[in-house]
Amino acid sequence: MTTKTNKTVIFDLDDTLYNEIDFLKSAYKDISKEIANDVNTDAESIYNDMLAYYYKNENVFEVVIKKYCTCYSIQDLLRVYRNHQPKLELSKDRQDVLNSLKNKHINLGLLTDGRSVQQRNKIKALNLEEWFSEIIISEEYGSEKPDINNYKYFEKVYGKGSYYYVGDNIRKDFITPNKLDWTTICLADKGLNIHKQDKVFTLNEEYLAKYTVSKFADILSFID
Repeated sequence: MTTKTNKTVIFDLDDTLYNEIDFLKSAYKDISKEIANDVNTDAESIYNDMLAYYYKNENVFEVVIKKYCTCYSIQDLLRVYRNHQPKLELSKDRQDVLNSLKNKHINLGLLTDGRSVQQRNKIKALNLEEWFSEIIISEEYGSEKPDINNYKYFEKVYGKGSYYYVGDNIRKDFITPNKLDWTTICLADKGLNIHKQDKVFTLNEEYLAKYTVSKFADILSFID
């Protein structure tokens, strides 16, 4: 529903509104329980092994299947990963910022790439529908970032005004909203991001956000 304000803030989901590593850990816990039940082994040990394999950049599912001789296949574990009900919590600083924007009647949108079930489960776990009525998920929409249509959707909904995009992935998040003359804000990686920002110096300027913040609350200074 369109409000009277002429400001609209569009947020990325993964590694912006929450740390995607928390989803991975939640999935690994469910997977470790499944494997533990299959091979009669301690689930915590399996979980710790999976995390260790992940941080070593190994093929986690392949290695854990081989080590524990489970009957589960890689595809089985992928299904658990993608479809499990994640245990996630929206941090207070995120809640405070979203509440501040909502109280000022600023339009809010959510733009995320990924599978519908997986992303919807995250959104439900984080209770994001309390703040977002306009949500674009790439699998549901039929295209993914940086496709211009994914961004233009919000302009069609909210009309003319000032647009802001908050994300983290320098490879695809900002190039299109930069072309649309939106204000782009990058949340700096504190070492937890799934998609690292270490290639920043190899990318053309058009890929980079106009502003970078280290604290989530700092985005308010660009919007107020």
